[in-house]
Amino acid sequence: MNNAEARIRRKLEEEIRLIEHELKNELPKELMKARAHGDLSENSEYKYAKERQSYLSARLSQLQKRLANVSLLNLNNLPRDRVGYGSQVRLLDIEKGTEVAYKLVTSEEADAAQGLISTTSPIGRALLGRAVGDEVRVQTPGGLKRFEIVSLRTIYDDPELQGP
Repeated sequence: MNNAEARIRRKLEEEIRLIEHELKNELPKELMKARAHGDLSENSEYKYAKERQSYLSARLSQLQKRLANVSLLNLNNLPRDRVGYGSQVRLLDIEKGTEVAYKLVTSEEADAAQGLISTTSPIGRALLGRAVGDEVRVQTPGGLKRFEIVSLRTIYDDPELQGP
């Protein structure tokens, strides 16, 4: 397991642990307290706790599935000369003449304000498999964007992401 995979796994496991704690410890107490208030049909505390319980159960299932998928992630199959997970790309916005830099990450790591975009985002999907010099067209909420890939640094160029 490499550093990136370990980091993703830790983040998922931590969120799973927090959700399981709330589902098993905090929500049952809230539900008992809300039941003690009597009539459940008009009890907003009870309704909220039940909705929260449903949401957390669904999120827990989603995270457990994602954790299982991370185990299947084989970073050795990533291309060495094309955009893939972990790649850092510099793009020229052809319309504006400005450059922007992104790093492609998983959806759990994504933070657009920090330049970390998910491989499943519209721009991330459009960049996958592309090389320096390629023009990429992306339909965004703001309209069609055209980028040229100016530079590329793959996961193989980043020692921090390499395995032990």
